[in-house]
Amino acid sequence: MAERGARLLLSLSCLTFLYSTTLTKHADKGPSPRLFMPFWFSVEPVDTLAVRGGPVLLNCSVHSDLPARVDWKKDGTFLNLAADERRQLLADGSLLVASVVHSKHNKPDEGVYQCVASIESLGSIASRTARLSVAGKARRTRGEAALTGFVFSMGGARGQREEET
Repeated sequence: MAERGARLLLSLSCLTFLYSTTLTKHADKGPSPRLFMPFWFSVEPVDTLAVRGGPVLLNCSVHSDLPARVDWKKDGTFLNLAADERRQLLADGSLLVASVVHSKHNKPDEGVYQCVASIESLGSIASRTARLSVAGKARRTRGEAALTGFVFSMGGARGQREEET
């Protein structure tokens, strides 16, 4: 029993020594380390439907005591926003696509986006993923009648179109 107590006392003194050595090392490098640093997303992107040719905003905002760098991924690859004139990072971390591009063979904006926030001394966090889908502008197909401005009236045995008043 005494041997067990001695081992416990030795383990405790080793842990105390390691802890005090670690604090001494950090004290030489500046302020003591914080035990907890708040760092989370206050706003995360959500699935969005955009219109071809129109703007779209994917929201992202980080809460932290230290300044965080925000980057965006599309389909798992980081975007190079410096080389992209249509996409820009806003001050709050949101991503603005000024004009959504979408055609039969070219769909560079459609995909899965994710916001990644980093603090150099702390690490990185990644938001939930959000799918950006693109809808084409409404087109009238051949044979489709334009009904705007007319009311269909059942007057008598046959239908007649009358101008709306």
